[in-house]
Amino acid sequence: MAFVTPSAWRSSLLGGRVPSARATSNSPPVAMPVVKAVLSPDKPKKLSKVEGLKTESKGLRYPIPDELATDATYISEAAIQIMKFHGSYQQDDREQRKRGAEKAYQFMLRLKMPAGEFPAGMYRELDDLSTELGNSTLRATTRNTFQMHGILKKNLKSVFSRILNAGGSTIGACGDLSRNVMCTPAPIDSPKYVAARHLSRMLAELFAPQTGAFSEIWLDGEKAATLEYWKKDLDMGAVGQLMREDANDTHLTFPGHEEPIYGDQYLPRKFKIGVTVAGDNSIDIYTQDIGVVVVMNADETAVEGYNLTVGGGMGRTHKKESTFARTGDHLGFVPAADIYTACKAIVAAQRDHGNREVRANARMKYLVHKMGIDAFRTLVEGYYGKSFEAFRELPEWEFKDWLGWYDQGDGKAFLGVFIENGRIKDEGSFRLKTALRKVVDDFGYDFVVTSNQNVIIRDVPTDRKADLDALLKEHGITHPDDVDTNHRLAMACPALPLCGLAVTEAERHMPSVIDRVNSVLVEADLAGLPIVMRMTGCPNGCARPYMAEIGFVGSGPSAYQLWLGGCPDQTRLAFPYDEKVKDDNIEATLRPLLAAYKGDRKDGESFGAFTARWGKDALHAYVAEHASA
Repeated sequence: MAFVTPSAWRSSLLGGRVPSARATSNSPPVAMPVVKAVLSPDKPKKLSKVEGLKTESKGLRYPIPDELATDATYISEAAIQIMKFHGSYQQDDREQRKRGAEKAYQFMLRLKMPAGEFPAGMYRELDDLSTELGNSTLRATTRNTFQMHGILKKNLKSVFSRILNAGGSTIGACGDLSRNVMCTPAPIDSPKYVAARHLSRMLAELFAPQTGAFSEIWLDGEKAATLEYWKKDLDMGAVGQLMREDANDTHLTFPGHEEPIYGDQYLPRKFKIGVTVAGDNSIDIYTQDIGVVVVMNADETAVEGYNLTVGGGMGRTHKKESTFARTGDHLGFVPAADIYTACKAIVAAQRDHGNREVRANARMKYLVHKMGIDAFRTLVEGYYGKSFEAFRELPEWEFKDWLGWYDQGDGKAFLGVFIENGRIKDEGSFRLKTALRKVVDDFGYDFVVTSNQNVIIRDVPTDRKADLDALLKEHGITHPDDVDTNHRLAMACPALPLCGLAVTEAERHMPSVIDRVNSVLVEADLAGLPIVMRMTGCPNGCARPYMAEIGFVGSGPSAYQLWLGGCPDQTRLAFPYDEKVKDDNIEATLRPLLAAYKGDRKDGESFGAFTARWGKDALHAYVAEHASA
């Protein structure tokens, strides 16, 4: 085994073409840290198959053009992996399968929407596309963006090109790079919230892939007719300089490469960044690869710097203990002027030292866990060129769903609209899709997608609030103030029938499960108790169930692994209480737990705090004792 420095590993990614660390005439020598926790085998690494596909794609190009030209309704496994970088997943509608016939292939397309912002004109285009070439629904996701389903392969180019020419993008919404940059969705006009949104846009561009593959494939090499909407207020020249500069000569970038930050192989796995302000945990900050917290000066008029967390992530695999959900660690504080270099340093550390052999362990959380936060901090400082300052003290976190009416701070207001599990559709008297289209057509208001699968309507003049309320009511949309609390707090992933990883229901089933849990609460004389519940159809954790007070994680047909112990402010990881609970046993499983809670809860203690305090063994002992009584 041999020690690996940042420069040595980085050089290996480009076949040894990159020189080692060196001093320049304008800067002192940089002392590279000894990375004691990262070891490399003496023999060449056996990279995962996907690593080879990324290199062979020649900048995310191939084999997509060749496969789009065929009459097949699907694409190959190699193309599937590269298409993710373009923002699309191939799916199969299991409910449309016919015995002995070809699968019902279609594609999901996810948009890049830094900070969740989405102008009215873009929504109009997306709504049209979902009706004309999709399945007539849209979905607000758990990462501040929209996605559409049901696109046939033959229509992919039309959909991509229309989105790009309208000023939107799907580039980097999926794949092994920085995904959509999350941000607290509240469009409040105050220095700290404005700073958070601006930083989200800047980081989205800083880590955007630079390959020309997207315009070559989807626009026949032409430039998009309209600049992406979030770039209009950014200094793109400054972004380009940030992307390529390496002031401390610590190997942050690949000079002269088409991908100056990512190189030939991009990152080992998906990478998630979230930005928020102190106290506002509307983005599940500890689940991010990088969490950024805006730190203001004493009178909150200017940004002093940023606190950084690292190493969060939800994905895991059942019965594979080497995979696990993890909350992020506090890395440190950086002055405002250093935030971009600091984030590049973290990305570079993962790029060069993340696991490229086993994809199940390729997320940065495993690198942080393996090294420990102190050694990982030292590793990052080698790229950063200086030491991190101590993490600044923050106020207590609070989860905010931003539903209902709020003062925007500029004489206008915004309205958070509740969307059950993010599905935007027309169904009977519930006509949310029509209502949101009328909002953009009749009022021209822009949207913001929250990280809790809801939509904010922003920039509403105060004298039009009643008109907007009336429009939504006319279309069967319940005002957030009248929505059951536990439905407001819940999330679920799409799962069946489209997600290929799902083993059971989530989105379609979660509303009825919440109603059933509420009924058990009434039985236990705990009616109205708020409990954060989340459900996924597989253990990948897209709806972040491992942070919930009650997490339902698909473990088989009509069965869920039950997680307990998360908290309302989303700062504590839950624990697995039961490996498999059949759907029809959910009530029976929860009744004794709620009885224990009722009998021993402390003043103001949430259900999640109680189960975390008791722990798995004590809870099981209580249930066993009372089952035999």
